[in-house]
Amino acid sequence: MNSPIGIFDSGLGGLSVLNEVRKTIPNESIIYFGDSAWCPYGVRKADEIQQRVFQVTDFLIEQGCKLIIVACNSATIAAVEALRATYPLPFIGMEPGVKPAAKLTKSGTVGILATEASLAGEKFHRLVDTHAGDIKVITRPCPSFVELVEAGEISGDHARKIIEGEILPLLDAGADVLVLGCTHYPFLRPLIKDISGPKVAIVDTSDAVAIQAKSILQNKCKPATPSFQIHTSGSLEHLERILPMLCPTLSANLYHRDLT
Repeated sequence: MNSPIGIFDSGLGGLSVLNEVRKTIPNESIIYFGDSAWCPYGVRKADEIQQRVFQVTDFLIEQGCKLIIVACNSATIAAVEALRATYPLPFIGMEPGVKPAAKLTKSGTVGILATEASLAGEKFHRLVDTHAGDIKVITRPCPSFVELVEAGEISGDHARKIIEGEILPLLDAGADVLVLGCTHYPFLRPLIKDISGPKVAIVDTSDAVAIQAKSILQNKCKPATPSFQIHTSGSLEHLERILPMLCPTLSANLYHRDLT
């Protein structure tokens, strides 16, 4: 049996990346860790995020993971470089899709939806400096989007009202591309798309991360029958209730795991 891929996030948002990995590399086993007891990472200080991420990484390595996807933009900004410098296995991080957004925009204005930690990070500012050029970039921290997904509120009037409050100012400012800069946000994509309309493009980099994982693993043998484990530091009962909404075709063994 081949070793699994490890994926982790501050909570359940990284399951959007797990969904893409399953589609792109269907024969690979996956161990997912959702750190819901610490969610959200995006409002925490960088050194605090990094310390916690190392704990999560140690757990995934103990489970035999051969590759780890940091399925959290805030954790990527705070810790991915330190992870690569410390551990011998490959790490794939997340970053907001500023480059593809800059290529797609026709109005010259792009809206970035992300967490506070992602928008404050030096890596994000480097992305903008490198790829945005003369494009106007408007940022919008949306911690309420994380709360919606963690609660399983990915549809309905309440979610719609919150999303309208965040994205309508960006649309009013002329943005014709919206970047989903947090792995929780793709679960709200149907509502975001419905509110923003057909002329607004939506950029999500989860598929690019899955393709990168496939490229790294292309020369390695794959198990014939993949298995899936999902561990949460939060409520197991909550995970059992929310998982079918976020991953309706996934059959996985679920566990509570306290890393403290």
